[in-house]
Amino acid sequence: MTPAEQKNFSLARALSIAKKEVRHIVRDPFTLTMALSMPVLLVTFFGFIIDFDVRNIKIYAVDRDQTKASRELKDLFTSAQLFDVIPAPETATPLQLLDEEKGKAVLIIEPGFQKKIKRGQTAHVQMGLDGADNQTAGIIAGYVAALQRAAVSLAGVKPNAPIELRTRFLFNPELNSHWFVIPGLAVVIVGILSILLTALTVAREWENGSMELLLSTPVRPFEIIAGKLAPYTALGLGSIIFVYWAARFVFGVPFRGNHGLFLLSSILFLGTALAQGLVISVVTRQQQIAMQMANMTGMLPSLMLSGFIFPIESMPVFFQRLTALLAPRWFMTANRGLFLKGAGLAELATPLTALLIINVVLLSLAAKKFKTDLEP
Repeated sequence: MTPAEQKNFSLARALSIAKKEVRHIVRDPFTLTMALSMPVLLVTFFGFIIDFDVRNIKIYAVDRDQTKASRELKDLFTSAQLFDVIPAPETATPLQLLDEEKGKAVLIIEPGFQKKIKRGQTAHVQMGLDGADNQTAGIIAGYVAALQRAAVSLAGVKPNAPIELRTRFLFNPELNSHWFVIPGLAVVIVGILSILLTALTVAREWENGSMELLLSTPVRPFEIIAGKLAPYTALGLGSIIFVYWAARFVFGVPFRGNHGLFLLSSILFLGTALAQGLVISVVTRQQQIAMQMANMTGMLPSLMLSGFIFPIESMPVFFQRLTALLAPRWFMTANRGLFLKGAGLAELATPLTALLIINVVLLSLAAKKFKTDLEP
């Protein structure tokens, strides 16, 4: 905004546009439903329905030793509350059990298991996994690796290796997927809701011809921008607060960071989403096209390229570099760092700086494009 525009900017006129937009939101069933139901539906869907933890894993146990040590080993799997250990039928081989998909894994304890333990010898146990679902198989392998040390301790034998490897999970010791997913929902909700609603509201003005009526009034372009974005800023902050409340008090996710930094990162990301929606509305000027572009540019980065589900480190190099240009990736980093790690300003300097740069670029582009279209 130039000095002349700042001098002529009227807060009263901007508030009038904001009041008009609030009345439209209240009267429009689609906008009101989207604004109120999307946060609730996404939190319910990702929080209660989608669970990346693998539990109640059916394991067939082929116990060919039938001793106290072999029974204690099977009890160890059961006590972990992750596995459902079932005696294998004598009519089927371990390979047949996996081939017929009757279980996800087969535990095979060979004869002489207890004797070898008592002699201080290495007692081997076989674990066959169904690799058709590689993700589940990897999770099961991780669980089994974590149980190895407990199995050695249970048997009363100390490891022979001079170096003992102990695994400790930081920030999320229980590997609870809710702790990982729920903080990221703020990114998805704001990234979709704010872009979509902002794109539709301004495009609707162009499509209905009411933008020309606004131009015939003393209201200036920046006052229209401020007035129209103000209600959606409040809706976006309300969605973020709802996700925070659900994370803390419904799913028990800890918040170890600073609330001021959380608010700052939320406002920066919200500004980028609103500016992106405004650019889409000015470019398209049609609600149907604006909705398609908002879904494509809002949903895809928020769900697929932000690290919400798929780790960025596992993506091809091209997409890793592409995510550096997207605000959802940096807000996701800041959000999870604040919730789980208690990250401070030094740790969040990079994501906050990236959000600020993207925010300034998009807001400047939106304001320039909007002003160019309004003022011949």
